Amino acid sequence: MTTFVPRVFSGVQPTGNLHLGNYLGAIVRFVEMQSTHDCIYCVVDMHAITIWQDPAELARATREVTAAFLAAGIDPKAHIVFNQSQVHVHAELAWVFNCVARMGWLSRMTQFKEKAGKDRENASVGLFAYPNLMAADILAYLATHVPVGEDQKQHLELARDIATKFNHDFSATIASNGFGEEFFPITEPLITGPATRIMSLRDGTKKMSKSDPSEYSRIALTDDADAIALKFRKARTDPEPLPSEVDGLKGRAEADNLVGIFAALADQSKAQVLSDFGGSQFSVFKPALADLAVARMAPIASEMRRLLADPGHIDSVLTDGADRARAIAEKTMDGVKDVIGFIRKK
Repeated sequence: MTTFVPRVFSGVQPTGNLHLGNYLGAIVRFVEMQSTHDCIYCVVDMHAITIWQDPAELARATREVTAAFLAAGIDPKAHIVFNQSQVHVHAELAWVFNCVARMGWLSRMTQFKEKAGKDRENASVGLFAYPNLMAADILAYLATHVPVGEDQKQHLELARDIATKFNHDFSATIASNGFGEEFFPITEPLITGPATRIMSLRDGTKKMSKSDPSEYSRIALTDDADAIALKFRKARTDPEPLPSEVDGLKGRAEADNLVGIFAALADQSKAQVLSDFGGSQFSVFKPALADLAVARMAPIASEMRRLLADPGHIDSVLTDGADRARAIAEKTMDGVKDVIGFIRKK
């Protein structure tokens, strides 16, 4: 019978220039979950190449994401940190899922529509099918939970659909091979807290993004104290003072974003922040926010720089993690082959 260990899987694409949104929306949650789950954290370099990547930059960015994981407090000995391309099962299981998932399911994926834009005929097959690879990432480890933001919920729903269809289509051989009623778990979402969407410092209606041409739109994880202070000082706001109640933030996207960032960095609610700063001008609030951000982020930036100066150490962490991940994933893949009728070496 398949035993599902409470296990979290999550991945971050190595596309460079990690920022405060990546940290507060994902990495800080990864650190917290180490105390409650068996955690597998992956730098998903295979996902990154769904659009063209400069090879040298891809390698650099893979190490940068790994450095961010470690600097933030992820323990690569107690848990697993690796890069996706070192474990062949991700690609192998993704092909099986290409044959389980339906074209209609993938056609409804809103992220493909957004990324491909009007020129869909020129989009790579990988960009269209990558939700199947994401399902393989999760299910290769029989992960029971995945932390997701709003933009990834649809892909997790697809992974659940694939697992359900696989379990149904092969129910007879799943049972006859001793796996019980289900081979794959129906993975549950872990919806992260109120600061999951950190918006641009230049436009509070747009998500903070590494692709924004303005450096002043985001706080990079490697920014020093002076850069952090300058970017918050230049952050767009409105002329009104901060409200005393959360309802007063409605229709004030930039104010809402800055209060949300402060709340996330201070581990407080927006209401608590406004109880302290309600009625204050941004000329008072912004320096306080910058000081808080520097206190929280500067040690991480310093540790990232130290780690990145020793790429051999980062590579050894990834290799060790990949060896341990491979042992789990290959066992899953052996079971898949038995269930679907592939003859394998035993």
